Amino acid sequence: MSASAPRRADLAAFLRARRARLSPQDAGLPAIGPRRTPGLRRQEVAQLAGMSVDYYIRLEQGRRPHPSRQVLSALARALMLSADERDYLFRMASVAVPQAALPSREITPGIRYLLDSMPTTPAYVVDAAYNVLAWNQLATHFIGNLARHPDRNMIRWTFRRPPEHAAWSDADFVRFTRATVADLRAGYARYPGDPEIGSLVTEMLALSPEFAEMWDAHEVEARGPMLKRVDHPEAGPLEFECQVLHIAETGQRIITYCAAPGSTTEDAFLKLAAQPARPT
Repeated sequence: MSASAPRRADLAAFLRARRARLSPQDAGLPAIGPRRTPGLRRQEVAQLAGMSVDYYIRLEQGRRPHPSRQVLSALARALMLSADERDYLFRMASVAVPQAALPSREITPGIRYLLDSMPTTPAYVVDAAYNVLAWNQLATHFIGNLARHPDRNMIRWTFRRPPEHAAWSDADFVRFTRATVADLRAGYARYPGDPEIGSLVTEMLALSPEFAEMWDAHEVEARGPMLKRVDHPEAGPLEFECQVLHIAETGQRIITYCAAPGSTTEDAFLKLAAQPARPT
């Protein structure tokens, strides 16, 4: 038996175990027909990974000794592996573990076009450290026009409020802020080599007891949709769903404020959209 045979066997066993862990619903697939065993079928994993069923079967049987980096990456995505599991998969295949990516702060033309294509929906893009990278005109009525603003970091904006500020007694504001800190901690773990996230956390721990309390709770959760209420200086009380769209591989998120059709908030958005962008 060659020295690589045990690794092939471990790789095969790992793939089988991870496949058994997932349901069709987890992977976004329809659950069709009865299943004799739990988990995804082999053909479903092959479909999700973009490879032939025969190739995947040989991997699970330890008969394919040298899967490529591209194949392993596709399998990691299809099987929804954590970072540690992905690294294990690569090591068992004797392939160098991918270096941890750094978050991107470059805005692609496509993202810029997307923001501008939503003139009646406030929308802006933040990076993993919550720096605002881009925004559309309507968003300036909520976050200001940041074109010449020296500090575009939303974490700093939030935690510069003194402890006696009225915002800290607003349950919705505190809930939203906790979710933001939990998302920042998720980015902190995902990008351990990013100096900007690390320096921001160090700065906020030193300057803000409120941040320190939330950070020490060790809550970790990627930002998702959340109902938000604001008292706008021009439009009055507004209620909308704050949607967060994650941009794959960059660490960026598009944050949009979505008003219910026919609501007073939708009407307010339309009126604000007809006004010029707020000045810097």
